[in-house]
Amino acid sequence: MKIDIWSDIVCPFCYIGKRHLELALDGFEHADDVEIAWHSFELDPTIEAVPDTTLVEKIAAKYGMTPEQSERSQEDIAARAAEVGLEFNWREAKFGNTFDAHRLVHLAAQHGRATEAHERLMRAYFTEGVAVGDTTELQRLGEEIGLPADDVRRVLAGDEFTQDVRADEAAARQIGITGVPF
Repeated sequence: MKIDIWSDIVCPFCYIGKRHLELALDGFEHADDVEIAWHSFELDPTIEAVPDTTLVEKIAAKYGMTPEQSERSQEDIAARAAEVGLEFNWREAKFGNTFDAHRLVHLAAQHGRATEAHERLMRAYFTEGVAVGDTTELQRLGEEIGLPADDVRRVLAGDEFTQDVRADEAAARQIGITGVPF
């Protein structure tokens, strides 16, 4: 069985949904027969790689909330994440553009490590406060999951996998995906 998932690295609901899927597969006797295909989806393709605003400020501006309402929403999401064993340090989160992170996932897929890449990038963002739009951090994370350093450097320095990310996004639009996880 193949499961196609559209997701963004900085989407808390995607991280929570990923963990729910993992928990479901843990109890499924045919889990080894399940193939997961990750597809790129950018929540905000226009944002800078590493913006100078906080997550609370970005969410407040995006949804027309007060900073207090935005903080409460992040606290609620952190509580939902904790219910499935995830830690969301929203105060430390460095929201930013995820385009290069998605290209890194496509590279990881060539090495059979797309799910591992998604997990590592999400944990870096949600738990460790790593700016996943920063190519220096992406280089480090790519090497950490076992991708060849030269391949990671080449991908991040060029435009390799750009068409793959854009094709995922076009497919999402074509089938009516407007939000993730899907």
